[in-house]
Amino acid sequence: MLNQNSIEIITPGIPQGTIKFALFDFDGTISLIREGWQQIMIPMMVEILLSTPRHENREEIEQVVRAYVAKTTGKQTIYQMIRLAEEVELRGGTPEDPLTYKQRYHDLLMERIIHRLDGLREGKIQPNDLMVPGALNALKQVTQDGIVCFLASGTDENYVFDEANLLEVDHFFQGIYGAQDNYESFSKRMVIQKIIQENHLSGPELIAFGDGYVEIEDTKAAGGIAIGLATDEANRSGVDEWKRDRLIASGADVIMPDFKSFSQLWDYLMPLE
Repeated sequence: MLNQNSIEIITPGIPQGTIKFALFDFDGTISLIREGWQQIMIPMMVEILLSTPRHENREEIEQVVRAYVAKTTGKQTIYQMIRLAEEVELRGGTPEDPLTYKQRYHDLLMERIIHRLDGLREGKIQPNDLMVPGALNALKQVTQDGIVCFLASGTDENYVFDEANLLEVDHFFQGIYGAQDNYESFSKRMVIQKIIQENHLSGPELIAFGDGYVEIEDTKAAGGIAIGLATDEANRSGVDEWKRDRLIASGADVIMPDFKSFSQLWDYLMPLE
């Protein structure tokens, strides 16, 4: 444990002093603009499945939906909607195109977050108020140490560019990657492989920060160092135990509630020679 239990070292013997490149997830890792998206997606899917001919009761449907939303968190939104279409068909319904479901979800999500976006654009909300605590200082410290940073998100790329700009963090990243209309042309695994191949990296020269299982699993599969952000997004403080458990199961080397104590972790990973 580092810093009075706020940073949890899961993997003993993490390589030190090896990091050259860093990959950051966006939503829930840096940005809190889309905080609460699950509270939009899950009820929408439940209502759709409850309208099918052979549906279970509401409680059982909610369990099914929560399970597959959790399993696809970190992937592009379209994958969650593809799964929804499959679940509709399983229950005797006629599914809509997953892109139609995605647009419906996005419209509902915008109703929840539009005041945040407008507040940032108008200067009524400060960027730091919609970021995971300490994220800005962490980005400054990592880039000041010469680490090349990339951003990868399952949110559509145009929104990632816009929201990273509104939070004034876009300049920290050499590359920003998000979901594409041709969804098979993008994944976080592809981004990780691209970074490693183009820069001839060995595994622990890459570190990734994320709050979803996808970026953690993909980083560990490539031999990198994976830092799990078990952020309680609603309260901006403390650990979300559900996230923590999933991140550990995905292979996270370290669990943090946020970046407030990041300097201690960075000193541990990148000690002065």
